[in-house]
Amino acid sequence: MTEIASPFISQPRILVLGVMTGKPGTPPFRIVEIDGEVVGEARDITEVLAVAATHGITVHDLDDPAVVCWVGGDKFTWVPRH
Repeated sequence: MTEIASPFISQPRILVLGVMTGKPGTPPFRIVEIDGEVVGEARDITEVLAVAATHGITVHDLDDPAVVCWVGGDKFTWVPRH
């Protein structure tokens, strides 16, 4: 047998962390990491796509876990949970 014991699990290039609150009066945001490096903040889906595009990544499916990992909620979660 030449197969490895564990299957290959790919890491998505884009990681969108949970919703965070900033200073009073500023909207909540999510930290965006690309290839393990913090690259910016996003306040909505459009900003996630823009950050990805500035790093040369075209996202065709925001629901594909091989491309984007949403931590602490999905792509529609943009307010803090209480």
